[in-house]
Amino acid sequence: MTAFRTVTVDGSPVHVLESGTGPAVLMLHGSGPGTTGSGAWATTAQALGTSWHLVAPDQAGFGGTPIPAGTRGGLRLWTEQAAGLMDALGIDYYAVVGHSMGGAVAMALAAARPQQVTHVVAVSTMGAPGAPLSAELDALWAAPAGPLGARDMLCRLVLDQALVTDSAVDARAAAMRAGAAAYASLFPPPRKRWVDDLTLSAQTLTAVRAPVLLVHGAEDRVTPLETATQPLLEHLADVRLHVLDQCGHVPAIEHPHEFRQLLSCFLRRDRDH
Repeated sequence: MTAFRTVTVDGSPVHVLESGTGPAVLMLHGSGPGTTGSGAWATTAQALGTSWHLVAPDQAGFGGTPIPAGTRGGLRLWTEQAAGLMDALGIDYYAVVGHSMGGAVAMALAAARPQQVTHVVAVSTMGAPGAPLSAELDALWAAPAGPLGARDMLCRLVLDQALVTDSAVDARAAAMRAGAAAYASLFPPPRKRWVDDLTLSAQTLTAVRAPVLLVHGAEDRVTPLETATQPLLEHLADVRLHVLDQCGHVPAIEHPHEFRQLLSCFLRRDRDH
C-alpha cells in the first residue's frame, strides 16, 4: 500500500509518500529544481516491495512542503524537520537513505540521533569537508523552469543520454513549474555558500555511529567521486564505498537493479530493530 499524506512537524506541513510495513527507512531526495520525494524514490520503493516501511518526504522548499515561516532552507532545517517527521510518525528506530543533498542531511541526522538511526546510505552525496561547487551543480541549481531547463538538467544528471526521454523531460518540467515559487528562495547565487551550508564538520562525521554505505557513480560530474565521497572515508567510523562504473549522479535511475540489491542487502545487515 502506497499513500501520500501530510504530517504536521513543528507546526508546519510536510508532504510524505509512505509505503509498506516493517523496519522503517527514511528516504531523502536531492536538491535540483522539481525534485520531490516521490519523484526521487517511487520506483525504488515499488521495487523494494512491502517488507519495509518507507517514508519519502518532500523536504522544505520542495514539492508539497513549504519552507516554515520565519526560517530558510538549509542543512539545519532539513535535518531537524527529518527528525521531527519521524518523531511525529512515532518511529523510534530507522535507517536513512539520502541522495546528493539528502546524503548530507542523512549523515547529519545520524550524528544528531545516534540512538535512533540504525543505518545510513549516502548516494552521490554532498557534505564532504572541502568539497567545491562543481560547474555542473551550479548549473543544476540555476536551471530555469520549463522543458529546455528540464532537459538540460536531466542531461547533466545521467551518463546515458538515452534516459533523457521526452516523457522524463515533460514530467520534470511540470514538477519544476509546480515547485518554482518555493524553490526560488533556496539556492540564489553565489552558490558556493550553499555547498558550504551542506558541508559536515569532521566532528559531525565522527559522531556518526551507524554503519554507512556510500554509493557513487564513477562518472558523476555533479558531485565528483574524488571530492564528494572519498574524503568521507577518513572521518566515518564504520563505512564502505561502492562505486558504479558507467554511472553519473543518479544510480537509482541509471543502475536500478544493482542499486536496489545494494540497498536491501545493506539494510538487512546487523538489523537490531
